[in-house]
Amino acid sequence: MTVPAQVLEAFALEGLPLTPISVGLINRTFRVDRDGAPWLALQELHPVFKGEVNLDLDAITTHLAAQGLATPRLHRTRTGAPFLEADGRPWRALTWLPGCVHLAVSSPSIARAAAGLVARFHAATAGFVHAFAFERPGAHDTAAHLARLAAALDRGSPSVRVLGARILAHPLPAIPPLPTRIVHGDLKITNILFDEEGTRAVALLDLDTLAYGTLATELGDALRSWCNPAGESAERVAVDEAIFAAAIEGYAAGDPGITAGEVAALVPGLETIALELASRFCLDAIEDRYFGWDPTRFPSRVAHDERRAEAQLALAESVAAARPRLEARVASAF
Repeated sequence: MTVPAQVLEAFALEGLPLTPISVGLINRTFRVDRDGAPWLALQELHPVFKGEVNLDLDAITTHLAAQGLATPRLHRTRTGAPFLEADGRPWRALTWLPGCVHLAVSSPSIARAAAGLVARFHAATAGFVHAFAFERPGAHDTAAHLARLAAALDRGSPSVRVLGARILAHPLPAIPPLPTRIVHGDLKITNILFDEEGTRAVALLDLDTLAYGTLATELGDALRSWCNPAGESAERVAVDEAIFAAAIEGYAAGDPGITAGEVAALVPGLETIALELASRFCLDAIEDRYFGWDPTRFPSRVAHDERRAEAQLALAESVAAARPRLEARVASAF
């Protein structure tokens, strides 16, 4: 992987060591060292993002820093620009923060620490008003995702049609209208930076998905990821209730100042996002697209997408079965 010379020149990086970073599947990332130590993260943004996303990142990280939160900050070009277009793709540089990331939530303590940081992020951005320069509308329109699956189901293989019918038959939990707030939008555990010991969560990473959204979606997606330590491609999936409880306790202890309606939507939000992803993965299996499948475990991308859809449906079903216990955990935390 090479970096265009005009990018190195624009950010004054000529002659500095660059190391590709493999964690993360969206943006192409290099660590830039200076004086023998990490200095910047240089990134070529994925085509789904426009360069204007950096204007949003800059505004919100400026606010976060003013609130005392650690956060990556834009390192501007020699001319003061927040990003550079090179060969039709936006490039940017961010300050490097020391620490480590976990590849999975291997213990409740990791979930508790991560959720506490998310709560502090939500508290810091509460009331902050920002007009986003870049938006991705409909990213979590669950009803629309289910409708697209229903429209395409006849084109699937027999097994995918059976799976899709099960997904569509799963009752969609009721979530009342909720206030919108600035959310991170993709709180998988690799997007949370921990200290060098891996115990204290210090900063949120990958800030291109910042947007206005609801807490049901924000934490539903986080819990969907964290509370399934077996992973999206596992054969047997169930909500890990100990990890769920630790995450809820950590979030509540962070004093995010959320409403009673938002508290009540936490468990339905988790079930809804699991069902939404099941529908999206099932549609991917029908259309044979999007996912970089694992050929060491599956004979095709369709087979891997089908497994992912099965796993997310199993998670949604597990949450529904455990709902009284999960809601009791929420009630005791808040």
